[in-house]
Amino acid sequence: MSVETQKETLGFQTEVKQLLHLMIHSLYSNKEIFLRELISNASDAVDKLRFEALSKPDLLEGGAELKIRVSFDKDAKTVTLEDNGIGMSREDVITHLGTIAKSGTADFMKNLSGDQKKDSHLIGQFGVGFYSAFIVADQVEVFSRRAGAPASEGVHWSSKGEGEFEVATLEKAERGTRIVLHLKSAEDEFADGYRLRNIIKKYSDHIALPIELPKEQAAAEGEEAPAVEWETVNRASALWTRSRTEVKDEEYQEFYKHVAHDFENPLSWSHNKVEGKLEYTSLLYVPARAPFDLYQREAPRGLKLYVQRVFVMDQAESFLPLYMRFIKGVVDSNDLSLNVSREILQKDPIIDSMKSALTKRVLDMLEKLAKNEPEQYKGFWKNFGQVMKEGPAEDFANKEKIAGLLRFASTHEESGEQVVALAEYLARAKEGQDKIYYLTGETYAQVKNSPHLEVFRKKGIEVLLLTDRIDEWLMSYLSDFDGKGFVDVARGDLDLGKLDSEEDKKAQEEIAKDKEGLIERLKAALGESVSEVRVSHRLTDSPAILAIGEADLGMQMRQILEASGQKVPDSKPIFEFNPAHPLIGKLDAEQSEERFGDLSHILFDQAALAAGDSLKDPAAYVRRLNKLLVELSV
Repeated sequence: MSVETQKETLGFQTEVKQLLHLMIHSLYSNKEIFLRELISNASDAVDKLRFEALSKPDLLEGGAELKIRVSFDKDAKTVTLEDNGIGMSREDVITHLGTIAKSGTADFMKNLSGDQKKDSHLIGQFGVGFYSAFIVADQVEVFSRRAGAPASEGVHWSSKGEGEFEVATLEKAERGTRIVLHLKSAEDEFADGYRLRNIIKKYSDHIALPIELPKEQAAAEGEEAPAVEWETVNRASALWTRSRTEVKDEEYQEFYKHVAHDFENPLSWSHNKVEGKLEYTSLLYVPARAPFDLYQREAPRGLKLYVQRVFVMDQAESFLPLYMRFIKGVVDSNDLSLNVSREILQKDPIIDSMKSALTKRVLDMLEKLAKNEPEQYKGFWKNFGQVMKEGPAEDFANKEKIAGLLRFASTHEESGEQVVALAEYLARAKEGQDKIYYLTGETYAQVKNSPHLEVFRKKGIEVLLLTDRIDEWLMSYLSDFDGKGFVDVARGDLDLGKLDSEEDKKAQEEIAKDKEGLIERLKAALGESVSEVRVSHRLTDSPAILAIGEADLGMQMRQILEASGQKVPDSKPIFEFNPAHPLIGKLDAEQSEERFGDLSHILFDQAALAAGDSLKDPAAYVRRLNKLLVELSV
C-alpha cells in the first residue's frame, strides 16, 4: 500500500448526517439495494469516461476495456466494487462524498418526519446512491484517481458513517474508483459469490457494460490457489436496444430505478424505436411519486442522451417541454453528432422533430393510463397535476390533448378531490348548455360555499371548482374544450344563454328597471369602492356579491403578481345585489342616508369576505357592525 500524505479529518454536512441515520434505520428491510446503487454510480462513471475520451483519447491510458468488478473476502468480511471509469480527484471526493450538492436539500430534510416508513419514500424521491453503502457496512473506504491525473494524485476516503470522514493522498496506478465495504457483523451474508451474483442479476442485468465476479474455483489439495479468473454475470447490453418482446416488466422497472435513482417502480413506461427520416430509440417513464424539487423550474431535468449507444449527457432538457420535467428515461439517436452540446441541442431542427414526437408519446402514455387505470391516474394527478397545468401555456400545439388530461374538483363531487375530466363534465351537461362553468378561489371550502354558485345549484348546473394557485393563470390559456367555451361564474355579467328561459330574461330586465333608484343610491354610498352596481341574476339566498370585470385580474392572479413584487393594475369590483333578499328590502326602505351608507358598506365588506378577499379597512367594518348591533339591542 502506498504511503498516505496530506491526511485530514473533515465533518459531514448536516444533511448527510441526517440522511445516513435515515439510511441505516429506514431502509433496513431492503438492504441489498446498496449494490444496485453502487453499480449504478460506477456505470455513470464509465459512461462519463467514454464520452470525455471521444475528444481526449489519452484519458483511456491504454485501457479501453471498460468494466465493473465486484469481489468479496469472506475472512475479512469485505465486499469490493471497482470500476475503471472517470474517477475522482481529491476535491471531487470531498464534494461528492461529504455533501449533498442538490438545490433544495434543506427543504427536503425539513420534510423528514421521523416516521421511518414515510421517510423511506422521501429517500426514494431524493436519490441516495453512495450513502446506501452504510446500510450494510460499518466502515467504507474509497480509493480513486481521476483519469488523466498522475498516479501520485490518488485519493483515499474513509468513514464509519457517523460524524466525519478522513481524506488522504496516495499513489494509485489505475484510474477509476475502488470502494471497499467493511461489513457489519450481521451482514456477512453479502461476502458470498452466489448472493452477490443473484443481486446483480436481479437489479443490474440491464447495465450496458460487463459486471464481473471472480469465477468460483477450488484449488486442488496441496496446490496454490489459482489466479483469479473473472466472469461477466450480467447481460451487458443496453436494455433500450432490445426488442420490447424480449424485455420483462421487472427489467423495465429495474432499469427505471437505475436511470431515475428512485426506489419505487414507475407508474408507466413507453419503449419505442423510430426508423425512417429520423432514427432514434426512446424509453420514457412516468414516476409513481413526485421528486422533492419538482416545483423548482430551474432544477436540472431531462432525459439521458446517448448517440449510437454512447452516453453523451445526463439531463438533456431539450427533448421534452418544461411541464414534462418529471418524465425520466433515455433517448438514443443515430442522427446526432457525438460532440453535441446543450447549445447545439437548442438550435438543431432534428431536436425539434424529436421533441414534438416524444411529447406526443408522453401524452399518449398518460391518456392510456387515465383510460385503462383510473385509480393509478388519480395518484399521478395528485403528484403531478399542478405541473401538467403549466402545459396549455407552454405547448399550444397539444393544448386540447393536455386539457383532456386535466382533472378538477366540481359541484358534482362531494369529496372535493380533483377527479373530474372535462369530457365527463360535458357528458353530464344540461341540454342546451354550451359553456363550461368554473369558479376560482383560495380554498375548496370557500368556493364550494360561494354565493356565486347559488343560481347554478338552483338550476342543477355543474361548476368546476378551481383552488390551485396556478388555476387562474391556466384558465387564461384555456379558451375552450371540444368547442365549448369556458366561463368564470364570478366574472362579468353572467349569461346562462339557453339555460335561462325567455320569461326569466324578461323578469330580470323588469326587476333591474324597477330597482334603478336603489342602484343610484348604492352607487352614491359606495362611491370609489366599486366600478358598477347592478341587480344580480346569480343569487338566490345571499344579499350581495362582488363580481370581477371581464378584463380585470382575478384575486388569485393579483396575489401571485403581488407576491412576486410586480405592480398590479388598479381595478374595482362590480357590486351585485339580490332584490328578493329581506336585507335588500330593508336597505331600500331606509330613510336615513347615514344609516343607508353604513349598511351598504357592511354588505360590501361581507361580499368581499365571502369571495375570500381581505378588507381594505377592517376597523371601519367592525365600527359599522358594532354601531348596528347597538342600535338593534336598544
